Amino acid sequence: MTTLSAFNKFTSVLSEQESLMPVLFIGHGTPMNGIQDTEFSRKWTALGKEIPTPKAVLVVSAHWLSKGTRITAMDFPKTIHDFGGFPKELFAVQYPAPGSPSIAKETASIIKSTTVVEDHDWGLDHGAWTVIRHMYPKANIPVLQLSIDYTKGPQYHYDLAKELYGLRKKGVLIVGSGNMVHNLGMVAWDRLNDAEYGYDWAKQINGTFKDLISKGHHDKLIKYEALGKEALLAIPTPEHYWPLLYTLALQGKKDDISFFNDKVVGGSLTMTSVKIG
Repeated sequence: MTTLSAFNKFTSVLSEQESLMPVLFIGHGTPMNGIQDTEFSRKWTALGKEIPTPKAVLVVSAHWLSKGTRITAMDFPKTIHDFGGFPKELFAVQYPAPGSPSIAKETASIIKSTTVVEDHDWGLDHGAWTVIRHMYPKANIPVLQLSIDYTKGPQYHYDLAKELYGLRKKGVLIVGSGNMVHNLGMVAWDRLNDAEYGYDWAKQINGTFKDLISKGHHDKLIKYEALGKEALLAIPTPEHYWPLLYTLALQGKKDDISFFNDKVVGGSLTMTSVKIG
């Protein structure tokens, strides 16, 4: 139960800052990035040192789909191992970052387009902890997750995300975690270790996505199905793409855009990530 004193503490802790927190879209790739020293995980570690220390992290992960929108609201979210077929070392990982019921309540209150349910059952799935544990290895920053309503379309998600903009003013780092190009059915598993091996269509549409992001053409990215067959191959199901829309919706007029981990993996996956601000 969140007390009034706890809520007052929240509002004072998250007072507005002079500068906006950046926003990140992270191509998270295989869960093994959570425990391996890779070029991708090294960049996540570097990011944690480069950007201002957040007062909290809010993750929109491709791996938490729900009917309606939910936010984790427990004191200590569990580490979810939502995958199979990986080494036991990966299942042994725990990321004991605290949650924050008060921040969950405030976040739910600023979203007016729908009723956000405070959730006490979920936790941190691999779209969240495999990335955040590299950024903040001490697990001393509150981490929350916001679910994605699978019954809604891309425009809905983009518009909902805009309502989160005020959190940037209060020191909250918002992270969308997915992959721009994510077609597991076409992965060349025998070429996962071939540097930047990618199908022509994957490279082409990834370049198109980057160009549209750079030019601020969010309308075309929302209506991605009109971008041709390459987009449909890249996004056979939308859950890994939706977190990108949550990120783009939070872009301000003065924000710089930069890309990192811009690589194709296994032919039909891209790790391309975006920093806004």
